[in-house]
Amino acid sequence: MKVSYHGHAVVKVEANGKTILFDPFISENGNTDLDAENVKADVILLTHGHNDHVGDTVEIAKRNDAQVVAPFELATYLGNKGVNAHPMYIGGGHEFDFGHVKFTQAFHGSSYTEEDGTIVYTGMPTGILLTIDGKTIYHAGDTGLFTDLKMIGEQNSIDLAFLPIGDNFTMGPDDALIAAEWIQAKQVVPVHYNTFELINQDGRAFAEKVRPGKGKALEPGEVIEL
Repeated sequence: MKVSYHGHAVVKVEANGKTILFDPFISENGNTDLDAENVKADVILLTHGHNDHVGDTVEIAKRNDAQVVAPFELATYLGNKGVNAHPMYIGGGHEFDFGHVKFTQAFHGSSYTEEDGTIVYTGMPTGILLTIDGKTIYHAGDTGLFTDLKMIGEQNSIDLAFLPIGDNFTMGPDDALIAAEWIQAKQVVPVHYNTFELINQDGRAFAEKVRPGKGKALEPGEVIEL
């Protein structure tokens, strides 16, 4: 299984002949190696509705006939745009042909801003647990620190976790270090930083402070083998 990071909160998982994208914010992302017009995906998993996470979902999903899995309101919104969307919600899990998905709690907001400035409510923000071939990947989405991260770590054997460290909108590095300790993942990768000046952080410095050997900062396009 190949798992790669592509700037901001974009993560790609390649397993069992399927390509799964988390939060494909690409065309307006100056910190990615991907081309939104050419990226391939069989499945798109969305943590919440903010524009810097929904990104190019509609275009990618339609071009690839990809299935989109998202919180209920966001799935409904995207379904109305002609996307094949599967709705889920916090605490719920579902077995798909590509693997098992479970949505977890996150503390943030969730809305989509249309081109005319209209703000559309897109449900609760979430994290996502994706299990494939006995490996579990946790994408925390955008979130602040909260104590139920301990429970997520206790209930799941997490092989790889993606945690936001940008601060201002999400956890900063100090809180993310606490989160990393609580979730007890075998490997932790920082995300949601350095896309904009407001969230500039030193990902390598964060990774070095995670339990010895457990943290790894990835450059856009870099791959981890699970």
